Amino acid sequence: MKLEALEKDYYYHIYNRGINSTNMFMNKGNYLYFLKLFSRHLSKNISVYSYCLLKNHFHFVVRINEDGKLVTQKFSNFFNAYAKAFNKANNRTGSLFEKHFKRIKLDTEDYLKNLIIYCHLNPQKHGFIDNFKNYKFSSYSEIISKQSNLINYNEVIDLFDDIDNFKYVHKYKSIQLSEKYSFE
Repeated sequence: MKLEALEKDYYYHIYNRGINSTNMFMNKGNYLYFLKLFSRHLSKNISVYSYCLLKNHFHFVVRINEDGKLVTQKFSNFFNAYAKAFNKANNRTGSLFEKHFKRIKLDTEDYLKNLIIYCHLNPQKHGFIDNFKNYKFSSYSEIISKQSNLINYNEVIDLFDDIDNFKYVHKYKSIQLSEKYSFE
């Protein structure tokens, strides 16, 4: 599989999972450290529009603000730093992530908006939680509260026109998701 090269000024869906679907996060500290390292390695080179961290995979929606090769190397450094720390803390060796992080270039604003929603609904879709709004390791609550060191929440809200519409489309898609996966 040929990987999409990252390009400056484009939006991407960045995602990956633990090797063999193994858990990459064992406790709250792992999630927080992952985000701290992410910010340390990448915050000057990308803009983050949403994220969601689940036990065995993650999603980020980002815009690349620097040279794509530089940002790709920064991602690699970030993943290596987290894997080393995780392995040391959990007395394990070897790869933590699938071989390469996946990236999909977003080609329309609709795709961008739908992907932001998808990221936030992911914990509900996978059955980790009944209501996506209550999930602690996604950017939804940070955007709603306008309290984030990682997310440019003003740009995200502007994509949806205003905060009320942002909440509405999430709720609407959440209801659709619940109906789709209902087992009644």
